[in-house]
Formats: sequence, C-alpha cells, structure tokens
Amino acid sequence: MKTASKPPAAFPPAAAGAPEAPRSARRRPGTPWRRRLADQSRAYAFLIGGVLCFALFSWYPAIRAVVIAFQKYTPGSGGEWVGTANFTRVFHDPEFTAAWRNTLTFTLLALLIGFAVPFVTALVLNELRHAKAFFRVVVYLPVMIPPVVSALLWKWFYDPGAGLANETLRFLHLPTSNWSNGADTALVSLVIVATWANLGGTVLIYLAALQSIPGELYEAAELDGANLLQRIRHVTIPQTRFIILMLMLLQIIATMQVFTEPFVITGGGPEDKTVTVLYLIYKYAFLYNDFGGACALSVMLLVLLSAFSAVYLRLTRSEGDDA
Repeated sequence: MKTASKPPAAFPPAAAGAPEAPRSARRRPGTPWRRRLADQSRAYAFLIGGVLCFALFSWYPAIRAVVIAFQKYTPGSGGEWVGTANFTRVFHDPEFTAAWRNTLTFTLLALLIGFAVPFVTALVLNELRHAKAFFRVVVYLPVMIPPVVSALLWKWFYDPGAGLANETLRFLHLPTSNWSNGADTALVSLVIVATWANLGGTVLIYLAALQSIPGELYEAAELDGANLLQRIRHVTIPQTRFIILMLMLLQIIATMQVFTEPFVITGGGPEDKTVTVLYLIYKYAFLYNDFGGACALSVMLLVLLSAFSAVYLRLTRSEGDDA
C-alpha cells in the first residue's frame, strides 16, 4: 500500500548555519515607494521654494484681481462687493472701445509685418554661405536690449525735429513724417518698434525650422523646374506651417499685451490713437484710482488670452501625438 507523498515546499529550507536575511530585505512591498521618496526628497525640497514663489507672485495676484473685479476696492481699507457693476461701467466707457480697437489693429499689423519680416530674414540667413554666425548675432542683438531702453532709442529716432528718421529723409530730399506723433502713423510706428525688438528670437526659430527641411525636397523641386518663389510656396511653407501657426498664436498673445511702446514713446497719444487695453488698465489703476475697473478689464483680457492659450496647447499636444 502506497502512502501519499508530501507536496514539495514552496521554498527550499535554509541550510543549517546560513545567515538570516536582514529585516529590511524581508519588507519588499514597502521598499520601492519609500526608496523613491527618499531619492526624490531633495528634488522636492528645491522645487517647493520655486512653487511657493510662483504662487505668491503669480497665482495669488491673479486670483486677487478676479476678486477685486467684483468689488469697489480702496487700497488699505478693503473692498465692498458690487457684483458686475465694474464690468458694466468699464464696458460703457468710450475709452474701452478705443483701446480694444487700437489693440486689435496693432495685433493685425503686427501679424502682417511681424510674420513677413522675420520669415524673409530667416530665408536670407539660411541661404548665406559666409559669415552666417555673424549675421545671426547681429539679428539677435535687439532682443538683448531692455525694452524700455529700446523704446527710448526709438522715441529719439522718431523725433520730428532732430530724429534720425527725418534727418535721413531730408538728406535724401524726401518728405518727412510725424511718425509716432502723427495720428495716422503712430500705431504703425509702434508696430515697427515691436517687430524690431522681437525680430531675433523669431528669426532663430524660423531658421531652425528651415534647416530641418530635407534637402532632397528642394532638389526634387529644382528638377521639376520650380523657381525660388515656387520652392518657397510648395516646399518651405508646407514644411514649416506648424511652426508658423504656433508663432502666430504666440504673437497674438504677446501683442495683445503691448504696453511698453505706447507708454514710453507716445503716452497713449496722439488723440488716444495708441491707448491699448493694457495701457487703459494702467490708467484705471494709477491715474483714475479705480482698481475695481482695472481688475475688471484685466479679467476680460485674461479670458480672451486664455482662449488663445487653449488653442495653442491643443495644437501642440495634437502635433506631439502625431509625432
């Protein structure tokens, strides 16, 4: 008669005299996350300071501005809740319409000039065979000049009496212009300043996109008899359309917040032709002492820019998924 054999043990018995496994090694389930936490604690310690500073100087003012937009606020004495009264008052202000009209016109002109000039400059730099690095530095130099200093230089440049712009026109026996002092030319003059100041960064991005285009595409286009303009139209622009779209969205977001140029060069004039939304926010807060109105206008601008930012993030995310 056969007896039932015992099932084999799941683990072989430890040999006699073998050292016992350390207690920490026997706690396998809790080891990974504790180890990761210990490894990352230093990184979190460095991050928490930056997050707190960002929350203090960015998130808190933004949230506080939204609250003040619904209050009759006086610094030092708190605020009284007034609902949407600030929005209604600002919306019916004649300066509100003028500021938005000027801002949208500035944005449209900046898109037309601010796209064409950097793109053409990048095309020229991409075709250079000698001194390419030197011209890149020259193009990027305006970005390194502080915005206020740049605006002061252009204010002198546009001076109708002794400015370099009119002096050059007189030397060439051409009619002079009022530039930033003229009601019809002031906004265009500011667009030129903004385009010049931001030219370098945009050109470098376009240049990087152009250099990523495979040379075989241009060679195939040349074999098909395409001239320079046809190569740009059928090869360059399609290959860089995503970068173009992204930069145009970023340019819309940036130009709708223009402040330095009208503040320093024109002071909002002449005849309020260069009063932008951000400049009107400044006037409400620091000239009219109406912080509720300033915050209400800021919230309106925030909502609009958030919509453009959402489109930008959606496009970049979809492009990343396609890649």
